[in-house]
Amino acid sequence: MDAMDTRPPDIWPRFTVASRLSTRMSTKTNGSVGDVTKEDRRERLRDLPPSAKLVAKVLQVEGTMSLEEVAEESLLPDRTARYALNRLTDADVVSVRHDPYDARRRLYTLAD
Repeated sequence: MDAMDTRPPDIWPRFTVASRLSTRMSTKTNGSVGDVTKEDRRERLRDLPPSAKLVAKVLQVEGTMSLEEVAEESLLPDRTARYALNRLTDADVVSVRHDPYDARRRLYTLAD
């Protein structure tokens, strides 16, 4: 039996998500999103914490997401993901809007 098979079953989805994310990030070649170039975004991200940089990369790969989805995809705790999204919003890297189907949820996407 493989050593990985001994892990609790609830951890497997996280490994799958993390491996899928790392594969997508390594194969991503498009340098710009909308009107913001890769260099502009990199300059804005330079002084932000590593968690904010990870969240920005997750949003670049996955697109529009809620806080819960960002936390799950990035494997960050909810509080850290919320902090990172607030820092990205303050730096105008991420834009926020309310979910049209659930006004309690906010949706985050990379700013244009």
